[in-house]
Amino acid sequence: MARGGPMYMIIRKYSKVRSVADAARRAKSGVGEILRQSPGFRSYHVLDAGDGIGIAVMIFDDRESANAANAKILAFVQASLHDLELGVPEIAAGEVLVNIERNGSSGIK
Repeated sequence: MARGGPMYMIIRKYSKVRSVADAARRAKSGVGEILRQSPGFRSYHVLDAGDGIGIAVMIFDDRESANAANAKILAFVQASLHDLELGVPEIAAGEVLVNIERNGSSGIK
């Protein structure tokens, strides 16, 4: 799908992270490689919300692409970042209904 078309977003919220910066740094290469090889991938963002809360946001063209990549990422996190004791994330996912970009393009479903 072309940019500006439909989008699907997955948000994972981890609530008890010792160091969000360390977790993000360690995940960057592994998660980044998985995402770069994933069809439909658009963007990935990690934010430190303070107080041990880390939030990861992934955007894809569609639900199928997002779910396929998400399964691989969760397996990577469990296998490679288990020592960070991230716990089970709270997950929210769905179609993006409004998208407004700086360059003036926007979309509303």
